[in-house]
Amino acid sequence: MPTGTIRIRLRPANTSRIPFWGQLAIGGFWLTYVLFSMWGDTNARDYHFLHWVFLVFTLVYLGYVLVHNAPVFGTQSYLEFAPGYLVHKGGLFRAKQVFAAEKIAALELRPMMLRVQQKDGEVYALNLREVKGRTRKTRFREQVRQFAAQHGVALQEAAPS
Repeated sequence: MPTGTIRIRLRPANTSRIPFWGQLAIGGFWLTYVLFSMWGDTNARDYHFLHWVFLVFTLVYLGYVLVHNAPVFGTQSYLEFAPGYLVHKGGLFRAKQVFAAEKIAALELRPMMLRVQQKDGEVYALNLREVKGRTRKTRFREQVRQFAAQHGVALQEAAPS
């Protein structure tokens, strides 16, 4: 990581109906079923190709679950305070949102939201429910204050209720 860059890890909101361990259990049951059906019934040679297809689908599903729920490839969701920029990355397959300090008109720090008001009139709301842990939240608030003071951006803070 470059010097002067501070990255705060986010935990994306869990919008899945089945929890992570449930998805892994489904994948594990699917994997054992496919493996037992491949080597259990030697008379089913007509369907042997389908067993390999289902095995590939099972491994792709398990890979998908791991990539989206576990930090397999490092931190995928983060807020980064770079020199002159505020960067938000929402997940593995989502684009970065880069906010240049000279284009930010004001920052509004609420208990569960950071609003970035740009000079062209656009407003971006970043959900702070994804920032987990008391120390991470206090560190994040300190970084927002330092970023606003360093770049001369107006900061409005709402007291937590």
